Amino acid sequence: MPLMHARRALLCLALAVPWLVPLGLPLNAARAQDYAAIIALPDRSESDRVNDKRRDPVSLLGFVGPKTGWTVLDMGAGAGYSTELLARSVGPSGKVYGQNPKESEKFQARAATPAMANAVAVVRPTDDPVPDGVSGLDLITFFFAYHDTTFQDVDRAKMNKAMFNALKPGGLLVIADHAARPEDGTTVGKTFHRIAEASLRSEVEAAGFRFEADAGFLRHPEDTRTNIVFKNPTPVDEFVLKFRKPM
Repeated sequence: MPLMHARRALLCLALAVPWLVPLGLPLNAARAQDYAAIIALPDRSESDRVNDKRRDPVSLLGFVGPKTGWTVLDMGAGAGYSTELLARSVGPSGKVYGQNPKESEKFQARAATPAMANAVAVVRPTDDPVPDGVSGLDLITFFFAYHDTTFQDVDRAKMNKAMFNALKPGGLLVIADHAARPEDGTTVGKTFHRIAEASLRSEVEAAGFRFEADAGFLRHPEDTRTNIVFKNPTPVDEFVLKFRKPM
């Protein structure tokens, strides 16, 4: 086939299958999933569907952008709500490590379900979270647990550097948390379970990360940010931030 015809064929293929960018990627190349379809899957638990109402998982996954075949570390995984969403998103060819500082019975129960076949429970200190031999991660997520490290025995500078080192060049870190007032900084993690966005961002960028984007879908400006999140009289103001390890 003449070179010009070959290029035209590749162009037609790219137009027919838009995620083939750049031209020439194999048909099994990593690509974003249909996140709404994942959330609608009938085998998801009722308790997770209750969490969906406050987490807005379609918007969250759309902002994070996990793709087929990716390797992911989910920090502070807790019972594994986000770990399972990520495991479904990266598909059988991907892998998700769900990190907790101690054993979680709820996570272990979830791990026995088919949806978690490509997920691994990781029990490690939060400031040393990466399993031995694991590197070149595509994505790290840290959802609603960074504030906990402000009152726990955690070296946050060490933690952030460990996450930075575990990612491949160009890899992503996405952090979501409950917003505190700017003047509260990192002082209300235990009392209100909040952290100031600017303080968190400063700590993460000090490890070498580059700020990429701020999602607004969990913002609630009516929140005074002066109450504990579990008893807040209004929806809690929350931020979702995306960082990248420079190439």
